Amino acid sequence: MLRRTLLASAAALAGLSGMAIAEGHEPTKVGFVFVGPVGDGGWTYEHNQARLAVEEHFGDKVETVFVESVPEGPDAERVMTQMALEGADLIFTTSFGYMDPTINVAQQFPDVMFEHATGYKQADNVSVYSARFYEGRAVQGHIAGQLTESNIIGYIASFPIPEVIRGINSAYLHAKEVNPDVEFKIIWAYTWFDPAKEAEAASVLIEQGADVILQHTDSTAPQAAAASVNEAGEKTIYTFGQASDMGEFAPLPRVSSIIDDWAPYYIARTQAVMDGTWESVNTWDGIGAGMVGIGDISDAVPADIKASAEDLIERLATGEYHAFTGPINKQDGSAWLAEGETADDGTLAGMDFYVEGLTSEIPQ
Repeated sequence: MLRRTLLASAAALAGLSGMAIAEGHEPTKVGFVFVGPVGDGGWTYEHNQARLAVEEHFGDKVETVFVESVPEGPDAERVMTQMALEGADLIFTTSFGYMDPTINVAQQFPDVMFEHATGYKQADNVSVYSARFYEGRAVQGHIAGQLTESNIIGYIASFPIPEVIRGINSAYLHAKEVNPDVEFKIIWAYTWFDPAKEAEAASVLIEQGADVILQHTDSTAPQAAAASVNEAGEKTIYTFGQASDMGEFAPLPRVSSIIDDWAPYYIARTQAVMDGTWESVNTWDGIGAGMVGIGDISDAVPADIKASAEDLIERLATGEYHAFTGPINKQDGSAWLAEGETADDGTLAGMDFYVEGLTSEIPQ
């Protein structure tokens, strides 16, 4: 009899709890796992801006929590587990290296929804999302190829994953299209955020003759390194912002930026959890959908180059033009895309090769 009474009481409490949630008394708890500090000025900064946009949009209907500077690996799994144990309804894990930890933790918490950025492994409660950053790299390459006087463009790469390799290929193809003499020098930093390493990489590339620096790392250190050279009056080094506008370095040396706008996606996915309509999806949007933005092209860029870049942005946005349109060969000279043929998403998602003309090797 006592057992039946306890069960009835528990059921009543559960019903009251459900009523409270339905009436909006219990906020939806949304967690964010960040690979860098929220003040990095780049990748994590923009993800955190999107978190703040979720708070502003939903008000007291949501509670957000975050942990910054979480290494990719066991620490990430521990942080995700703790968030789930503390009642998170939805967790955004915002770096490629969080992929397996996200899948592992999701298996343990089937009632928690997970959103993993830039990965490809899905589950019933795991969605993946990314942006077509390679479209922004195409624009950067188009401008860089016309700005360089040394014909050497430096590229600071993070890790040899498909996202980064796609970006290098796209930037190179579009620089080469406007400047057949252009050469890319690539330094792998093996970090997403390490200002000291990034600054050192920029300095080495400048010493090797690069007068334009592109980056797929997250700090403003390369811009600062270029600025110091410019201020010394030795020569002019141009840089591009990564993930965020980095506009404090305008008009020189920053030329323009790739800007990640995650806010609309984060708001929509949070709303789906609230509505009970969330389902596992694979989202990969670009300039046209607004997930990839191009920052203001500064006055450091001549008007004719700016106009041609803006035309390229428009054609990418409307879908009139695809950043990987043949004829394109692979680095070894073998045919990849025929005249007018465009790359399929499957090949782009797993890209593990350089295009013809790049002379360095992809680290293994």
